[in-house]
Amino acid sequence: MKNLILILALIFGTSFASYSQKYAYIDSDFILESMPEYNEAKDQLDNYATKWQKEIDERYKQIKKRKEEFLRVEAILPEEEREKRLEEIETMESEALEMQQLRFGVSGDLFAKRKELIEPIQDRVFEALGKVASNRNFSFVFDKANQSNLIFADPKFDISKMVLREMGINAR
Repeated sequence: MKNLILILALIFGTSFASYSQKYAYIDSDFILESMPEYNEAKDQLDNYATKWQKEIDERYKQIKKRKEEFLRVEAILPEEEREKRLEEIETMESEALEMQQLRFGVSGDLFAKRKELIEPIQDRVFEALGKVASNRNFSFVFDKANQSNLIFADPKFDISKMVLREMGINAR
């Protein structure tokens, strides 16, 4: 019986060995930073973010100025005027917060711009990665970038440059 189990183990062990899985990894940060169109898109996003942040900062400066002005004259204002000015300040603060959410919120303008500019580039990388992985029969491809749980990776299994070549980009 032991011999039968040993023989079966050898037969199945060798047949499974022929179906072994191949692994590789990429560094998506390296790939993206090697792409001129990604760097251009990132610069555009940064410009939008800077412009929108300046608009928001300007609103908050206006609010601060309005509050300081209010505090200087608060004591001499009639109750009705004091409440009106406080309400104006609160409205301005509320509008500034809304603008922040509109520009930088989860479904805000920056998110939409990022999707418009960056997502097509990421799709292109993913498509090239799929071709390389398929052509080389890789079962799994991990990403070394973005806080992955990949603790150690032998550089000989890095296929980042192959992915770049697939996209027609010369790696640095």
